[in-house]
Amino acid sequence: MEIDDLPVKTRRWTRREYERLVDQGIFRDDERLELLGGLLVVREPQGSRHGAAIAALSRVFARAFGDGFHVRPQLPIALDDASEPEPDIVVVRGGPWDYVRAHPSVPVLVVEIAETSLVLDRGHKSALYARAGIADYWIVNLREAVVEVYRQPAPSDAAPPGWEYRSKQRLAVGATISPLAAPSQSILIADLLPPA
Repeated sequence: MEIDDLPVKTRRWTRREYERLVDQGIFRDDERLELLGGLLVVREPQGSRHGAAIAALSRVFARAFGDGFHVRPQLPIALDDASEPEPDIVVVRGGPWDYVRAHPSVPVLVVEIAETSLVLDRGHKSALYARAGIADYWIVNLREAVVEVYRQPAPSDAAPPGWEYRSKQRLAVGATISPLAAPSQSILIADLLPPA
């Protein structure tokens, strides 16, 4: 990073340091931050389509996964020592009170809803999720009206954190998908996208 052609040193944060800052109330309530690879990243503002998609997906996934799973909209996950993202939807085993002492670290499904954040969600976040071993990562791409499904995380020299997904699918309205953790459930892609 450079400012006016002068090299600038940056400081990376650990997840524990970040959580202490949050616990101490250092950030304003309206600051939408997440820790990605040690960097504090400002989250994009949400439009009404984004908000409606979060509500719709929460309901769809609660039905599809049922008892024994918990749908967490826009809540942190403890990805690794340097990352605590807040995906739009996370599905984890157990119930809400199972995570009273710590954020979940082993989600069965991570979903980002993308309009303006598509480049970040496909690139840096995808690589971080792959490195953490997230087996099922979806991007609900509102711009192109498709759901992108990423599976089979694997090491890679091409991605900056050294990981990527080997399997990538783009599914449009008319298709269905089954989450890896709920293989008997078939979700209509149309239920994950706003009406045309």
